[in-house]
Parts: sequence; structure tokens; C-alpha cells
Amino acid sequence: MMEVLAGFLIAATVGLTGIGGGSFTTPVLVLFFGLPAAESVGTAMIFAAALRLLAAPFYIVRRHVHARYLILLLAGAIPGLLLGTWLLHFFYVESWKSTVLVIVGVLLTTSSAITFLPRLRNPDFSSRRSRWLSALALPIGIETGFSSAGAGALGTVLMLNFSEMSVPQVVGTDIVFGIVLAFIGGAFHILWGSINHAALVNLMIGGIPGVLVGGAFSGRVPAHKLRTAIALIAMVLGVQLVYSGARDLVQSRRHSVANLDSRSLHAGGEWR
Repeated sequence: MMEVLAGFLIAATVGLTGIGGGSFTTPVLVLFFGLPAAESVGTAMIFAAALRLLAAPFYIVRRHVHARYLILLLAGAIPGLLLGTWLLHFFYVESWKSTVLVIVGVLLTTSSAITFLPRLRNPDFSSRRSRWLSALALPIGIETGFSSAGAGALGTVLMLNFSEMSVPQVVGTDIVFGIVLAFIGGAFHILWGSINHAALVNLMIGGIPGVLVGGAFSGRVPAHKLRTAIALIAMVLGVQLVYSGARDLVQSRRHSVANLDSRSLHAGGEWR
């Protein structure tokens, strides 16, 4: 029941603002439902892709998707996504689980904190230096692949600051941008078996009505204030992930030292 409620709330924020899918779902699955980090990232990617797919028609019908900028963003983000997804899979072994949790937490916190940076508005940047837009999208892809977050928060910040698009166009373009990244990244997680199907089903039960409600009310709710609140919550969740991972690292280190001391004492007793 709690997963269904979480799915509804996360989906409503995605429908309203275009962000929150990966930034919320991954830490919620880790902190509140006890899923491993890699499994949470994979499940969050599929969930986010489905949510954005449901929300996208609201923006496409209103012509709030900028096709040219979408292609430029994907040209840089897809290679980064493949790299980030591979890194997560490569490092996700038992001895690295706590470290991965810390890294995911840092990425989530950083991407959310960027929302509060003063705007460096340069709306002509994308039209005059379009190739740079692809280059700036590369690290967004890497973060999305490693943590499932980034496409929403970072993609929105990038387009708000460096394009002439209106806010609804930014949200619509970012939603379709996130759909493509989430489907590509999610496909790898499906192949690797790092999807929790039970959690995904429960999230979707709440998420489908949630994203439809959010999409229906998009444009009628002060999205800027809502985005600020979402970013603050995501930062808190990211910090909590860092704390949990760091705590596990310290405990593992102490356990290793204790075992080493025990073996040393045992060996010393046998020698005597």
C-alpha cells in the first residue's frame, strides 16, 4: 500500500513539473523499502519512463516539445547514459555496494542543489552554439545512467538558462528527453535482471492515476514553487543516502579491523 501511495505522489510531481521521477524514486526505494541501489536505479528508470510516456501527450498536443533541441540533447546524453549505466553495473559488486550508495546520494544531492543556483541566462546560447548543448548534455546522461536522476533537474536547468524556450516548452522537451534516456537505460537493467518487478507494479498502480492528475493540472499550479519544494526534498533524501552508505562503510571497516585483530591474536596464540 505504501508503494502505491509513493507511486501516486511521485507521479503527480512528474506530471506537474517534469521532474522528480528518478530523484524521488531511487532514494525512496532504498531508504523506505530496503531495495539495493542498483535495483532501485533500474526500477526507477522503468517507472520514470512509463510516467513520462503518460505525461508526454499533454505537452505534445500543446506543442510544447522543441524537436531540434531535443535531438541536440540526446546526441550528447545517450553516450553519457551508456557510460553511466555501465559504470553502475561494473562497480555493483558486494564490496562496492556501500560506495555506490554514497555516490548515488552525492549525485542526487548535487543535481537537486543545482536548481538553486542563480540563473545565468543566455537564451541565445543554444541557437548560436548548438553543438555545445550536446556537450553539456553528456554529464547529464552519465548521471542519469548511474543514479536514474539528472534528466529532469539538470535538463531543465540547462534549457531554462541556455535556450529561448518558454517554461512549458522546457518541461515538455525535458519530459520527452527523459523518456528516451529512461527507456534506453531501463533496457540494460532488464537484461541484467536489476528490476524489482513487485515494487514496479505497485508503483505503477499509484503512478498511472498520479501522472494523469498531475498532467491535467500542469500550467494551473505555480510550478516554480513546487519545483523548489521537490528539489529540497530530493536533497534531503540524497543526503540520507550518503549517510546510510557512509555508515555502512564505517561499520564494514570496523568489522574488517576486528576480524584482522582476531586472526592476529589467534595466530599469535598458536605460535606461542
